[in-house]
Amino acid sequence: MRTMRSWFRDTTGGLPTTFWYLWSGTLINRLGSFVLVFLAIYLTQERGFSASQAGLVLGLWGVGGAVGTTAGGTLADRWGRRPTLLTAHVGAAAMMLALGLAKDLWAVALGALLLGLFAEAARPAFGAMMIDVVPAKDRLRAFSLNYWAINLGFACAAVLAGLAAQADYLLLFVVDAATMLVTALIIFARVPETRQGGRAAAALKAPRGALRTILTDRVFLGFVALNLLAALVFLQHISMLPIAMSDDGLSPATYGTVIALNGVLIVIGQLFVPRLIRGRSRSHVLALAAIVMGVGFGLTAFAGTAWLYGLTVLIWTVGEMLNSPSNSTLIAELSPAELRGRYQGVFGLSWQIAGACAPVLGGLVREHAGNSTLWLGCAAIGVVAAVAHLLSGPARERRATALRRSGEALAPVSATPPSAGQPAEAAAA
Repeated sequence: MRTMRSWFRDTTGGLPTTFWYLWSGTLINRLGSFVLVFLAIYLTQERGFSASQAGLVLGLWGVGGAVGTTAGGTLADRWGRRPTLLTAHVGAAAMMLALGLAKDLWAVALGALLLGLFAEAARPAFGAMMIDVVPAKDRLRAFSLNYWAINLGFACAAVLAGLAAQADYLLLFVVDAATMLVTALIIFARVPETRQGGRAAAALKAPRGALRTILTDRVFLGFVALNLLAALVFLQHISMLPIAMSDDGLSPATYGTVIALNGVLIVIGQLFVPRLIRGRSRSHVLALAAIVMGVGFGLTAFAGTAWLYGLTVLIWTVGEMLNSPSNSTLIAELSPAELRGRYQGVFGLSWQIAGACAPVLGGLVREHAGNSTLWLGCAAIGVVAAVAHLLSGPARERRATALRRSGEALAPVSATPPSAGQPAEAAAA
């Protein structure tokens, strides 16, 4: 019992109060995150769209998210974290209801585009706020706890959404919108602005060529590119996995139960991951994560029953658990303080590009090359990403160390003589 109390204190103790309000908002929001889990099934079964049309709608969600995460990062640095979060959550709730009421393909597509824009605009501000309030030594714990909350909510939402979908699909959209509004209320009532120095100071401190600085930062962009590869694989569980399971005669409720295993495993194991990977090479951890995720998705080619699909989910979930905390802490260390929102936005852009491309590419590969080719291709991408992490890792760690020591933005890599490790980084990118 004493060991358990010590572990609980080491895992959760000492984190700022603002973090716990953000954590609570994350949990509530994810408890109602019904729609994205079942959107592919909703579009094909309830609305009668083809797999390609469903992929197009999901792709437009990603396109809107790409615009939203870029704008959200800039607003978080210029306007403030708090107003950006409030605007994004309220706007996303309104668009969620509009999407649920849309009937025609053009209206559904437009609703998905705008929903993606508002929903993803919140992510850079949230990430920057987390880095603002949590000291560097506690960020691995904080990001792991937040990821735990995301998946606790996701596990519950997947099961509840499967049941709700059998009653009325519109209920999914209503509950999802309600949780977004509750999250906005928590932020409005309890979360202060965390950006240091206020608006005027931030505007003076931020360099004029901020976007140019980011776009010439090859070390950072190489890491973003590798995350894009991982995201293209990972997001197939939202777009093509439910369609594959439906083709095998499995119901939406079965898909909800199978995909809930992802959240259940993370809820059980994620709190132990920080201690497991502490002190280990982040590049090695990220490479292992890419291999495990690739294997899990690759084995989907041989699945045909609920328990086999569940086994593949459990395998790639282990890779996801290893990937997430290392990703989050590394992005925090690669982000100069005055550009945190923008760096978070550009990193989030990799997820949005994947959100736009993954369903479209997945649908095209599945229709023209077959289901097995899609999943085995995911395994191959995982291997490529693992090798690239091993090659590019040393340059990332040198950059993170230099930023920690200087406490300010470094000059872009292209403006300084390349070190021995940078050619490998450029090749990996």
